[in-house]
Amino acid sequence: MSSSSSSSSSSSGSGFSHEKVETSNFLMVVLILLVVAVGGLVEIVPLFFQRSTTEAVAGMNPPTPLQVLGRDVYVREGCYNCHSQMIRPFRAETLRYGHYSVAGEFVYDHPFQWGSKRTGPDLHRVGAKYSDEWHRIHLVNPRDLVPESNMPAYPWLEKAMVDGAAAAEHMRALRRVGVPFTDEQIAKAPAEVKGKTEMDAVVAYLQSLGLAVK
Repeated sequence: MSSSSSSSSSSSGSGFSHEKVETSNFLMVVLILLVVAVGGLVEIVPLFFQRSTTEAVAGMNPPTPLQVLGRDVYVREGCYNCHSQMIRPFRAETLRYGHYSVAGEFVYDHPFQWGSKRTGPDLHRVGAKYSDEWHRIHLVNPRDLVPESNMPAYPWLEKAMVDGAAAAEHMRALRRVGVPFTDEQIAKAPAEVKGKTEMDAVVAYLQSLGLAVK
């Protein structure tokens, strides 16, 4: 009996056992990180090769130079802090905002503007929902159109001019991550946005959102 007990004690005390893992903080942390890393790779890596997540939806085109600059202003002003751009496939959301968002709509979005907080409404289907003039008035003073709005005003956008060189530079950067801009489009960018204000750019960007999926 003592021999058997000694043998059992010896086998449990050697090798790789739950007791060793549970009593060693370092070993526990290493194994948890390993499991998370492997699990993450298994779930994320296949998405890079799945066409529905790497190909644009039918009818979707790369942004224009003015839309690229408008998106830059949108990010600079922190609009993503209050507005998401991700309509989830729930009836309450699709009734309010429109068709749920699909992966192929974000292939030119670097970085994406999904967001997780909605102080204001989701903007993914705001394109063509309102007129350009509505957006201008709303950006200058939101309470002129929505009295209960707590959105800040952005009147300086009407006077600030966009930078054509910045548009070309950003388009080159986007091309490196897969947006199919041509040399000709990049070369023409400064001329296309000449004389445009940041207000023009933001409105152009907003009017382009969510039009590829009806």
